[in-house]
Amino acid sequence: MADEINSLEDLEAITSGTTNVEALAPREPVRDELGRAYATGKRKNAIARVWIKPGSGKVTVNGKELKEYFARPVLQMILRQPFTISGTEDQFDVMATVVGGGLSGQAGAVKHGVSKALQLYDPSLRAGLKAAGFLTRDSRVVERKKYGRAKARKSFQFSKR
Repeated sequence: MADEINSLEDLEAITSGTTNVEALAPREPVRDELGRAYATGKRKNAIARVWIKPGSGKVTVNGKELKEYFARPVLQMILRQPFTISGTEDQFDVMATVVGGGLSGQAGAVKHGVSKALQLYDPSLRAGLKAAGFLTRDSRVVERKKYGRAKARKSFQFSKR
C-alpha cells in the first residue's frame, strides 16, 4: 500500500476534500402511493404494524376504536403521547394491527410504531420525538425462569431442618 497512514495528519490529508453526502442531505418523507406512512413498533412481546395518514385523529386498533380496544385511560394516554409531543393532535388517522403480549405492551408497541411513522411522514418532527425517547425501542423483556427457583430470581422457602 503506497499511502501509509502513520498519524492523524496523514489521515486528514487523505480524507480532505471528500464529503459525506448522506450527512448533508436532509431526510426525505417516506410515504406509499396512498399517502400513508408505515412503521413497525415493538414493546415486550407485542408487535404493532402502524399506518398513519392525514385525517381527523381517528385511531383504529385491530379493527376496533381506541376507546373500545384500550379501555383504560392510561393506555389511551400512552398512545396519544407522540401526537402531544409533536403538536399534531387530531391531524392524523391511525390504523394499527397488534399481535402478542398484553394490553400494556401492545399500547407501548403502538406508541413506538406511531412515533416512527410520524417521523417518516414528516422528518421535521424527528427531533422532538427522539428527545422524548419515543423512537428508541424499549428492550426490557421478562427475565426467564431458572431451574431450581420459583421464578426468575425468587427462591423457594429455605428450611434449615
